[in-house]
Amino acid sequence: MFITLEGPDGAGKSSQAQQLAQRLRGAGVEVVLAREPGGTPLGEQIRHLLLGSSGPQRDALTDALLFNAARHQLVTEVIVPALDRDAWVICDRYVDSTLAYQGYGGGVALEALRDLAAIATRGLLPDRTLLFDLPADAGLGRRAGGPSADLTRFELSQDHDLAFHRRVRDGFLQLAAEEPSRWRIVDASAEPQQVTAAAWQALVDLLPVTRAR
Repeated sequence: MFITLEGPDGAGKSSQAQQLAQRLRGAGVEVVLAREPGGTPLGEQIRHLLLGSSGPQRDALTDALLFNAARHQLVTEVIVPALDRDAWVICDRYVDSTLAYQGYGGGVALEALRDLAAIATRGLLPDRTLLFDLPADAGLGRRAGGPSADLTRFELSQDHDLAFHRRVRDGFLQLAAEEPSRWRIVDASAEPQQVTAAAWQALVDLLPVTRAR
């Protein structure tokens, strides 16, 4: 199974990915954790370029092209080989993040972004997507309260203000509403243990019955 975790900045996706992977492994499932951008040597270099607070100015379309370059490497080198050996893949962000951030947030046409993603991923879509949802100001507050070294240009740049992050959140919710069979929405404003329990319940139907306890 290919599982993606989506949501605004500060929603806690990375820590929840670790929790879900641990529980799945306890159920006897091989799990590969991945993240975007990154997960491959080239992808990590692109991650530094995309998320670093310094560097040349660029627009949302340029960002989308870079994200998809990293995505192609991740799909080719990590995700597809794992799925081919029947492992589960949990990926922290995927195509829907580009639609939300560079599309709804940055104004790039969604159809163009979908075309780019189809090329980069060779049409690979997740079996299930979990949206860790919380208000944009709450997520940014969490990020600001964490280590300053963890902040990215998507929190620090004036181009990515609160209005931008609200558009991103609205975009995620719109994407989830358009494809309810794939998406599950998890309230990320709850206590971490409650979030983990809700995320597990959003995946448990994908497990064989003997492993779903």
